[in-house]
Amino acid sequence: MTATKTDDQLPWIEKYRPKNISDIVSQDRVVNVLQSSIEKKGLPHLLFYGPPGTGKTSTILAFSHQLFGSELVSSRVLELNASDERGIQVVRNKVKNFAQALVSNSKLNASCPPYKIIILDEADSMTVDAQAALRRIMEDYSKNTRFCLICNYVSRIIEPLASRCAKFRFESLDPKQINSLLKNIADKESVNIEPKEIDSLIAASNGDLRKATMFLQSAHNFYKNDKIDSLAIDYICGITPENEIQSLLDASVSKSIDRIRNQVFQSIKNGNSAKQILYQVHKKVIENNINSNFILSSEQKSNISIAIASIEHALNTGADEELQLLSLFTSISNTF
Repeated sequence: MTATKTDDQLPWIEKYRPKNISDIVSQDRVVNVLQSSIEKKGLPHLLFYGPPGTGKTSTILAFSHQLFGSELVSSRVLELNASDERGIQVVRNKVKNFAQALVSNSKLNASCPPYKIIILDEADSMTVDAQAALRRIMEDYSKNTRFCLICNYVSRIIEPLASRCAKFRFESLDPKQINSLLKNIADKESVNIEPKEIDSLIAASNGDLRKATMFLQSAHNFYKNDKIDSLAIDYICGITPENEIQSLLDASVSKSIDRIRNQVFQSIKNGNSAKQILYQVHKKVIENNINSNFILSSEQKSNISIAIASIEHALNTGADEELQLLSLFTSISNTF
């Protein structure tokens, strides 16, 4: 990742976005195929899928700039976010109009292939009708247009569309690689942070390099003149303090409904996210670290995990956070 003086006002996720496909880390298979495409001037339709923050969009953008050059990329590449523009009318109008436009021969040269690229980010948010219409467009205009579909869940792409693309799975980045990249950014931006706190950032971002970079910039802006410690990381990342999680679990072990209710109320009052509490409690359940006086059996772990899954589903459908946390910790209490 490199940056120039003209990039100083950009968010770091853009400032340090890879400019060449050789800068993409941990996705060797994809990089090799794209590098070969640059050399041979041939490119199939592409389908990139995998967890967020693993470089899917950065890879195709870096490839496009390297393939067409800075002068032609604006006229040769159309990038759409399918989660915002996912209807069939967008496919019939904007996508089709760009796809059917011929490439001007006057702009062709030995290093530039005679086709355009349409990038559809978050393609798994497109409606089934829109995907079906897109399949037809891919067939009709494949001579002068290549498509790159980007999604998190490949199962949400209809089979007739997926079968027309070369599929590449982007794997979660190795924590050591993320650590190296974040240290590089921290050094260049003079961020006052210890290596162990960078590890905390990586853990909080769950392998998402984009999120980790954003957290690092937020922490630097918020604590510009102070050292970034573990408390600062927890605050920036929205992590519930460990002592609050333990207080909630201790209240469950005590089997006191009043104590559980008071702890849940206090946690919500402190502005903690119910979903984040779920994730941290689940981690403690898996690690058998709920309370030093109790060791969970496999059946107890299973029952608590089922309760967590049920409550997460309720939260996703708009249920009240305080009531759902009360339900969770009373369920945990009943397992003892």
